[in-house]
Amino acid sequence: MRYLVASCFAAALLASTAPAAAQESHPNHGLSDQIPNVILGPSEDGIGSAQAAKRMESVLAAPRRDKDRVRDVWRHPAETLAFFQVEPGMTVVDYIPGGGWYTRILAPYLGPKGLYIGLTPDPRVADSDDRSDYYTRLPGRFREGVPGWSLAGAPVAIYGSQELPAALKGQVDRVLIFREMHNMLRTGVLYAELVRMRELLAEDGLLGIVQHRAKADAPSDYTLGGNGYMRERDVIALVEAHGFELVESSEINANPRDTADHEGGVWRLAPVWSGRKAELKDIGESDRMTLLFRKR
Repeated sequence: MRYLVASCFAAALLASTAPAAAQESHPNHGLSDQIPNVILGPSEDGIGSAQAAKRMESVLAAPRRDKDRVRDVWRHPAETLAFFQVEPGMTVVDYIPGGGWYTRILAPYLGPKGLYIGLTPDPRVADSDDRSDYYTRLPGRFREGVPGWSLAGAPVAIYGSQELPAALKGQVDRVLIFREMHNMLRTGVLYAELVRMRELLAEDGLLGIVQHRAKADAPSDYTLGGNGYMRERDVIALVEAHGFELVESSEINANPRDTADHEGGVWRLAPVWSGRKAELKDIGESDRMTLLFRKR
C-alpha cells in the first residue's frame, strides 16, 4: 500500500532520534513466535524499514487515520513517540489502548520486526466490582476491534496484566501510558500495574507517560484521580516509588490555555464535551505532562 507523506517537521524531529539502522538493532527477540494471543500478523514486508522518519510520515498520513488525524494537533504523536525514543523493530506495550488511536500509529510504525502489545489492568486488584467487570471485558473488546483497523506492520497481541506470558519478562523496549495514570490511581491498580510494567522492561527499557496535568498548587481533593488531572510532582513521585527514575520531561503536549480546574474534571473539555461546550471550546484539549522514566 502506498501512503501519503506528512510534514517535513516530523521527519526532521524523528531523524534525530530514530537512526536508519534502528529496526535492525531492535528485533522483537522472536517473541511473536513464542507468545500466545498474537491476533494480527504482518501483511506486508514494511514500508522502508531503514527509514524510520519516512515511515512515521507515511503512517500518520494513511487513510486509516482519516478520523484520528483531527486530534494530532493536541496529541503530537510524531513528537511524543520521538521523545519516548520509540523506533521500528521494538517491542512496545501500549497500556489500556482503548479505541486504538495509538495502535493505528504504533503497529504499522514498528513494522514486521516489531511487536505491539496492548495491556489492560488486572481486574482482580480493582477496588470495585463494577471496575473489575469493566477491566475483565477490555481485552475482548480490543481484540474484536483490531481486525477492522486495516493494520499492517507489527504483530499485535492483547493481554490482561494478570495473564502476561513469562516470555515477555525483561524483553520489552518501551511501555507507554497515555492519559491513564488517574484511572490507575483511583481504581486501586497502580501498584500492581507499575510493578508488572517494571518486570516487563528490558534493562535499557523506558517508560513513557502522558497525563492530564493539574496546576502545581491544585488541592489534593481535586487531584486524586476522579477529575482526570494529577500534579506533575505526584506522578513523578508515584512512579519513582515503584522502581523508576525520571530521565526527562517535555512540554510537547502542554496547553497553557487549560486552567485545569473544571468542575466535573477533564471531561468538560474536548473531545468528551460533558457540558459547557460553548464556554470551553477555545481551550482545546487538556494541558498534559510528558514524562520519560528508566528502571532503577
